[in-house]
Amino acid sequence: MNAKGITPILNVSDIAASFAWFEKWGWRKCWDWTPPSGDAQGKPTFGAVGSGCCEIFLCQGGQGGRGRGSNVATFGTDGDQSADKGAWMSVWVEDVDAVHKDCVAAGLDVTFPPTDMPWSVREMHLRHPDGHVFRISKGLEEE
Repeated sequence: MNAKGITPILNVSDIAASFAWFEKWGWRKCWDWTPPSGDAQGKPTFGAVGSGCCEIFLCQGGQGGRGRGSNVATFGTDGDQSADKGAWMSVWVEDVDAVHKDCVAAGLDVTFPPTDMPWSVREMHLRHPDGHVFRISKGLEEE
């Protein structure tokens, strides 16, 4: 086998709100799809967001799990990395601290500040309202 790519699919409770959330983080809406049946009442229930060459599919109410935990932090002394029931994904960026600054300015839920980790990565964590956690990272050897 030779995989050509991978696109995660996140189960979201509100696709329009998720598009808006990703836009605050600097992602763009790529497309959306409205089912032909009357079930969705003419509203999109599937779509994609993108950043650079990366894309994430969003599925309202299906295809995976979701659920935000009561935890405030995902790592660290008081952190709980198993409380959220959504997907965890690593997103590799050029500047973790710049992303952190933008996320804080946008009022997004940063659950772990930029930190140099023992596995030679600088990372921070960002939580989607449906409990999906993004590990935003850059290798320290890339500095």
